[in-house]
Amino acid sequence: LSVVHVCFVSFFQSPWGAPVLAAAPCSLADVMSEQLARQLHEEGSPFPEIPDTDLDLSCAPEADTSSDLILAQMLQMEFDREFDTQLRREEKKFNGDSKVSISFENYRMVHPYEDSDSSEDEVDWQDTRHDPYKAVKPTTTPKKGFVGKGKNITTKHDEDVCGRKNTARMDNFAPEVQVGDGIGMDLKLSNHVYNALKRHCDTEQRRSARLHEKKEHSTAEQAVDPRTRLLMYKMVNAGILENINGCISTGKESVVFHANGGSFEEKIVPEECVLKVFKTTLNEFKNRDKYIKDDYRFKDRFSKLNPRKIIRLWAEKEMHNLTRIKKAGIPCPEVVILKKHILAMSFIGKDHVPAPKLKDAILSSEDMKKAYYQVLNMMQRLYQDCNLVHADLSEYNMLWHDGQVWFIDVSQSIEPTHPHGLEFLFRDCRNVATFFQKAGVAEALSVFELFNTVSGLQINSDNEADFLAQIEALEKRNEDHVQKSSRKIFMDTSEGSPPQLNTDDDDDDD
Repeated sequence: LSVVHVCFVSFFQSPWGAPVLAAAPCSLADVMSEQLARQLHEEGSPFPEIPDTDLDLSCAPEADTSSDLILAQMLQMEFDREFDTQLRREEKKFNGDSKVSISFENYRMVHPYEDSDSSEDEVDWQDTRHDPYKAVKPTTTPKKGFVGKGKNITTKHDEDVCGRKNTARMDNFAPEVQVGDGIGMDLKLSNHVYNALKRHCDTEQRRSARLHEKKEHSTAEQAVDPRTRLLMYKMVNAGILENINGCISTGKESVVFHANGGSFEEKIVPEECVLKVFKTTLNEFKNRDKYIKDDYRFKDRFSKLNPRKIIRLWAEKEMHNLTRIKKAGIPCPEVVILKKHILAMSFIGKDHVPAPKLKDAILSSEDMKKAYYQVLNMMQRLYQDCNLVHADLSEYNMLWHDGQVWFIDVSQSIEPTHPHGLEFLFRDCRNVATFFQKAGVAEALSVFELFNTVSGLQINSDNEADFLAQIEALEKRNEDHVQKSSRKIFMDTSEGSPPQLNTDDDDDDD
């Protein structure tokens, strides 16, 4: 005991005190024995109390080290938890708000005894490197086409093998197709079912693409697609237009916008203009090709164009018709410029207020009578001077402005040499005669008299069926005559003979 006492005294001796001779060496087991420690404690040792950790540092083979192992595991778990928390912060900072994220999961220090203590706003970490519930993809068949031997042979045509392969192939469908966890459920799809699903997914994907393309590249009811909007912006940037104010009218074939005119080279642009934007949906043009495919001015070009370029041809045709009508002195909008399927024209109206249609105009009896004689005169000049048939003339395509009737919407107008030109003229006459007769104009001619007055033909019949039969006969004879002749201007004879062609008139109105 005295020896041990001397050892501890020498150990806690102040370094500034007098040196003490070292005592004889003794074994660490004797010094650290539990019996000696209790003895010193009982004697009221003045040395600081050391907490009892029940740790035995002796190298005896019978010593119990289970407590040390648990302590080490706890310390390691705490260190791993801190490391994972820091790694989680780094991952969140690295990814930010990106839709494509990078995972640091492979660098995590996952411990088998770790309990999840993640909060609600944090990612619930899970080690998927050895996930027992992870779906196992079906094994592939060897190149030789079968596995096993004898009765246990399994070929690539096995029902279960094919079913699992088809289920795995569903992962290759488009991302918007909800395929579910078929592999985890060990789902087996037959070839028939898989092929049907694949065809359906492909069809839906193509339909979605078509709808998207139609939405992006088509002119809607009162809106325009990006390409059309770009053309309109270019007109403003070029100074042709000051600004575009908004939509003032919509129809089956086009959308009309009001705009303020600018300047275009040396040409005077009206203060108020309209932009007629032909719709690019093709819905209204599929059944109206009869107005353009037999027109000799566009016949050769019509067959060589795709459907979308045909819409531009409609705009070009209206520009040529308006130019010809304006040249003859018939009231109609004046063409400013044509850009693909956008036609800029003068505005019929005042102060952003469009002129009313003849159907909506409130006219007195005298004004209605005046309007009738104006329409009659304009139809005669349109047919005889301009060599055109409106083909869609009615109270909806005539405006009343400043005491004058104006013709609009002449994109479908054709020449009388058209195979159905006289039929379209008869339809126009019927619309005009019906409207003015209902409006109370006593001087209004009947449809048969109006047709003969406008065309100059002398068809004697009061029955509509007989009248149309004679018109179709004239058209047939005229078509045969046109095919044998290179002339282009339609003329009539007083004897009711087939329409004749005259080469004295010029044909460069377009």
